[in-house]
Amino acid sequence: MAERAGSVIPYLTVGSALDAIAFYRQAFRAEETYKMMAEDGRRVLHARLRIGEGIVMLSDDFPEFGSGAIAPVPGARASVAVALALASAADVDATFARALAAGASGEMVPSDVFWGDRFATLADPFGHRWMLSAPQG
Repeated sequence: MAERAGSVIPYLTVGSALDAIAFYRQAFRAEETYKMMAEDGRRVLHARLRIGEGIVMLSDDFPEFGSGAIAPVPGARASVAVALALASAADVDATFARALAAGASGEMVPSDVFWGDRFATLADPFGHRWMLSAPQG
């Protein structure tokens, strides 16, 4: 699958990519479109997920490669958030509930915010922060 030129695609580094993929499937209804395992057979070298119309790529942390990409520490403050644009306010509520049931921590419960969206934030079990939003109307 080729991405469209000019697309922005988040690439997440996680401590357990297989667990993260399972979480993203359950919480965000992600579809795994590609996965390559590392030679050790335990870690994911590269994976591509489709979430709605978007793409998220991810891999396990490989400190032995010296690439500089490290998995965030779950529970620590994240410096970046992945924004998930949803179709409806009800989707924000439902996605937030699914993510909590799958193991996420709620940061901001779904709320109608001043810029006209239904909005919520959560932290996944792997240290990444997600923002969910959809038009209120």
